[in-house]
Amino acid sequence: MLVFAHSRHHPWSSISPTIHLLGTCKTSHDLNKLHARLITTGLIKNPDLTTRIVLAFASASASASSRRPFLAEFARCVFHEHHVSSSGEVEDPFLWNVVIKSHSHGVDPRKALFLLCLMLENGVPVDKFSFSLALKACSRLGFVKEGTQVHGFLIKTGTWSDLFLQNCLIGLYIKCGCLGFARQVFDRMPQRDSVSYNSMIDGYVKCGLVESAGELFGLMPREKRNLITWNSMIGGYAQRADGVNVAAKLFDEMPEKDLISWNSMIGGYVKHGRIEDAKGLFDVMPRRDVVTWAIMIDGYGKLGLVHEAKTLFDQMPHRDVVAYNSMMSGYVQNRYHMEALEVFNHMEKESHLTPDETSLVIVLSAIAQLGRLSKAIDMHLYIVEKQFPLSGKLGVALIDMYSKCGSIQHAMGVFEGIESKSIDHWNAMIGGLAVHGLGESAFDMLLQIERRSIKPDHITFVGVLNACSHSGLVKEGLLCFELMRRKHKIEPRLQHYGCMVDILARSGSIELARNLIEGMPIEPNDVIWRTFLTACSHHKEFETGELVAKHLILQGGYNPSSYVLLSNMYASNGMWKDVRRVRTMMKEKNIEKIPGCSWIELDGRVHEFLCR
Repeated sequence: MLVFAHSRHHPWSSISPTIHLLGTCKTSHDLNKLHARLITTGLIKNPDLTTRIVLAFASASASASSRRPFLAEFARCVFHEHHVSSSGEVEDPFLWNVVIKSHSHGVDPRKALFLLCLMLENGVPVDKFSFSLALKACSRLGFVKEGTQVHGFLIKTGTWSDLFLQNCLIGLYIKCGCLGFARQVFDRMPQRDSVSYNSMIDGYVKCGLVESAGELFGLMPREKRNLITWNSMIGGYAQRADGVNVAAKLFDEMPEKDLISWNSMIGGYVKHGRIEDAKGLFDVMPRRDVVTWAIMIDGYGKLGLVHEAKTLFDQMPHRDVVAYNSMMSGYVQNRYHMEALEVFNHMEKESHLTPDETSLVIVLSAIAQLGRLSKAIDMHLYIVEKQFPLSGKLGVALIDMYSKCGSIQHAMGVFEGIESKSIDHWNAMIGGLAVHGLGESAFDMLLQIERRSIKPDHITFVGVLNACSHSGLVKEGLLCFELMRRKHKIEPRLQHYGCMVDILARSGSIELARNLIEGMPIEPNDVIWRTFLTACSHHKEFETGELVAKHLILQGGYNPSSYVLLSNMYASNGMWKDVRRVRTMMKEKNIEKIPGCSWIELDGRVHEFLCR
């Protein structure tokens, strides 16, 4: 790096070569050596050089693509050492704004607010760009209080009437979820431009207030509407079942359309199952991108039209990871698990694309449904080899996969190896223990969560209650239910009540289970009643079970399990005439018993068995 120092043309004698040399530094060690050279030669005292350093490297740090943060930090140090003085010699705010921007758009936006205060203390004139950068920092940090302080200062100094700053204030309040404050600023503006209207409309749409967005759109002067305005409105209405037709009307009225317009409209149709309407737009689009194709593939997959999705996938001129993920997800949703793995293999080996976390989560789900432990281990090794972090949803999926593949030991090994566990990791492990009938271990995990002051959610308690149900832990189940309600203030949902009914009914406390059902603040569904019916059948509570079964048949109509349970109860009591009557009803309604299914993996092959 210091080869220039020994050449005839010393970079230290002029500014541009020095800046170039600083820019070639690969490490902070290289930079420190050059900095030392600048100090010993005295060039660091040249204000033109220090200004160029700040402009060249502090402003570059605002870009997310900056890979050498030490250069930005060096530029800030130079600024503070050579351009900030208590006498307030520097009166031009331009250089200050450059450094403030490096913070407001960089890693630590708090320092932007600190620098604004320093400007004011040093008597440096603060312009609208200084304030806009401070508001940007508040917006990124979610600092409403600090943002309102800046707002108050703008009013006090008489600079708040600037249109650019008013738009910054609207953006701040919207980003912080304070739509009321944003609207107050908007309503008091003497003049508004497209940015003012678009910010408010987009804020309403993102908060689900599409009607308010529509009202403002109607008040907006037509000449101020642009593509951003129309796309915000279409995107908002298209997400609602009762708004798709309104979105379509707006789409037709648009003076011009871009890819976002087409994709938003197609996405709206797909979301609400109107795949033919989506295909109609897809076919007439002037240009498509990978997002368009992925939306259509995803739509077909969600409707069970896997072959149509695959046809589109094969027709794609260029595929990215998102397109592959959409195809794999469609296969998994429709139980084509082997096909999903084939798509993954193609992506990884033939397309030379790098799978992302979502790709791996989908693949782990497919393997979990197949129950192939050998494949599970292979994928785990792949994840470790590629150094994917397990602190997020990938770790959760890995625990779930091993549990469903029959190896609770592997699941526990993954769980214990994750340093930063979220409640989702705990929930996955509790769910795995529940499936394996290890109720005591699941309940012990709940106690660990309590001891570590981790906040459980409703899924945590579903998992523990389910585990208690499968293991016959009545006392623990009741304790868990009360802990959820009284300590954590979580209102029980249908799943929690279903588990409690199962716990009580399985233990033979039929009357207590019935009282719980009748005292539920929400309407019990057919799953809860069938759970109760199964227990009645098991504990020979014939009269109660018969009433429940008849109620279910009248309510549900076509679920075979209610008929089968009633038929079995009649058979256990030797009431063969009633057995024939129930089976005749099933035949007349064309109701067939769903066969049981199990898988066994032997020598790397999965064998499926059906029990009718």
